[in-house]
Amino acid sequence: MQQKKIRVAVLYGGRSGEHEVSLASAASVIRNLDQERFEVVPIGIDKQGAWWLNDLKQLPLDTVGQPLPLKTSQTVALTAPGQLVAAVANTAIAKSTAHKERTEGRPFDVAFPVVHGTLCEDGSLQGLLDSMNVAYVGAGVLGSAIGMDKDVAKRLAVANGIKVAPYIVIKHGAWQNEMAYFTKLISDQLHFPVFVKPANTGSSVGIHKVKSVEELATAVNDSFLYDTKILVEKALNVREIELSVLENSQYGSQPLVSIPGEIVPQHEFYSYAAKYLDKDGARLLIPAPLSETQVKQAQQMAAQIFEVLECEGMARVDLFLDKQSDEFYFNEINTLPGFTQISMYPKLWQASGIAYQDLLSRLIELALARFERKQNLKREWAIEQ
Repeated sequence: MQQKKIRVAVLYGGRSGEHEVSLASAASVIRNLDQERFEVVPIGIDKQGAWWLNDLKQLPLDTVGQPLPLKTSQTVALTAPGQLVAAVANTAIAKSTAHKERTEGRPFDVAFPVVHGTLCEDGSLQGLLDSMNVAYVGAGVLGSAIGMDKDVAKRLAVANGIKVAPYIVIKHGAWQNEMAYFTKLISDQLHFPVFVKPANTGSSVGIHKVKSVEELATAVNDSFLYDTKILVEKALNVREIELSVLENSQYGSQPLVSIPGEIVPQHEFYSYAAKYLDKDGARLLIPAPLSETQVKQAQQMAAQIFEVLECEGMARVDLFLDKQSDEFYFNEINTLPGFTQISMYPKLWQASGIAYQDLLSRLIELALARFERKQNLKREWAIEQ
């Protein structure tokens, strides 16, 4: 008897400044999922938050690098929280006898969010999926929220003995009321240059390198366009080292960590333009030219950060290596990293011995295993008679 395929809802797009990056990542994921094991249900999320159930046959998957269209039909899968399962279950696809036999009434078995940034990677989407009792790939609500907030992630890292670059947090209202105070604080404590960055964005959106006090206000005000909390961080003389982390299939065991890679920006820093607009914006060195001792240090730190920040499934951990002291600093973590075939997360695993397709399969297996464990938890309590 032929084994039933696992139906995977690939979610892409989203109400995020990284919407377009998601379209490219999702195309790569859909193209590379094992067709012998998985059946894809593509769902595009537009910038207004509506979910569109797409026709897989109409997606441009033949050309590598071609992003997905947001929608290929007028079938709305979700217009308000809580309607996803019901709406998808009422489609012609879900009503078919063959589909009902495969899924026993469920429109899909697991969601694979290939989305980035706010309202996608910050726990918002994960909470929605949890509330609908849907299995999904990646970190849960807590790990996603922590990973997205650079300030909270750094605070937890510091509390566990992990070094971070010196930084100051500023809330939008406080900046408006005490601009002169914060300007002096930054000048006195951090000195220039500094990096100004929103606390809750990815892909270097809203990040500026500021070299003088005269440039500070403009950079801070721009960063506040993307978040109500920003970080102003001392610019260290560092190398940028990244590692891919994968939850261990053996429940309770230490997470797996890839070999390190290094990003060598051709711009002044690894900006959004360097990542996505300039094909020569950065060189990716895999493996990173590090000593054996440095490799072990980086891998141990990445595994520790993954666990300290309550991550599940996967994460890409970004470290700084100080060129003078040779010390590692935690920069940030991405719980839903880029997933094109040229993205650092899958490339590091390919170089570490896990092929792209196998990596996708493992992530889905981890999601289903975690979902099964949660189904066994008690949701009711009563006093024993």
